[in-house]
Amino acid sequence: MAPATVALTVSVALCTHNGERFIEEQLSSILGQSQPPTQLVISDDASKDNTIALVTATIAQWRVAHPETLLSVTRINNPVALGVVANFAGAIAATEGDLVALCDQDDVWPVGRLERMIAVFDSTPQLLLLHTDATLIDASGRSTGQSLFGSLGVGDATKRAVHSGYAYESLMKRNIVTGATTVFRRDLANAALPFPPSWVHDEWLAIVAAAVGVVDLLDEKLIEYRQHEANQIGVERLSFTGKAGRMLAPGAGRNRRLLARAEQLAERIAGLDVSPQRTAAAGQKLLHEQIRSGLGRRRLSRVLPVVRELTTGRYGKFGRGVPDAVRDLLQPL
Repeated sequence: MAPATVALTVSVALCTHNGERFIEEQLSSILGQSQPPTQLVISDDASKDNTIALVTATIAQWRVAHPETLLSVTRINNPVALGVVANFAGAIAATEGDLVALCDQDDVWPVGRLERMIAVFDSTPQLLLLHTDATLIDASGRSTGQSLFGSLGVGDATKRAVHSGYAYESLMKRNIVTGATTVFRRDLANAALPFPPSWVHDEWLAIVAAAVGVVDLLDEKLIEYRQHEANQIGVERLSFTGKAGRMLAPGAGRNRRLLARAEQLAERIAGLDVSPQRTAAAGQKLLHEQIRSGLGRRRLSRVLPVVRELTTGRYGKFGRGVPDAVRDLLQPL
């Protein structure tokens, strides 16, 4: 007789900051999951409103209605606001489950969300991180008619690449992973923490997971991802005019930031158990950003180094290809 499988435990890392407007709805959707979490870590980033009181009352009411629950609740109250990334770092460090589900304060989880994602991890032992599509909703909870993947431009070719084991290569071009849709194995935290200063927590978790293990996506809308005027991190869908504006925006600061990110990635990858090919790719990405960051202020002086870099294929391997090259030629530095 085969030994019985042990159910995966799930910790939810929920970060809050002045979230009284939506926190009750989000918290209720977590507690009402068909396969509920075993631990709820709530890390509040020095809220000045009624967030903490509402969280306390919502959990207390739920416990009265569900006296049989085994849910463990871990509370973290930051006396001084640390910011989104540091707040999530603290919440993740306090998790204990086999899986960790990242959670914003203003979204809504359909009742079967965790059950669906846990099933994928159960059936795929090598899977390290899983993210999904989402329905975009407005402040009142109405659908905007858009999906997260659609807004981010995640097309069929990218989805096929991720499904085929090329998430690392895809993420080297740009991030497509949104933290609010993400569940990962707790072991990933050992490789990903601490978060480097130039990266957002979700994109860093994704690229490290893809470097050391398997990352996949579900082309299913498993959360309602709220977009409103107070989003700390949201989805921005640029018009043609907006994209053209970015092409001509001053680029020196952006180039320094991209170089810092490449340096931090190459340094972390060098200390992990990563294949030689992926280690080399991190080094090549760093070289690419060093060349871009070293471009001269005069546009004419950039033509030869940009053309040379195009011929190496690195613009396509580590970015958007020709559009990035055009941006490097045109943007003021």
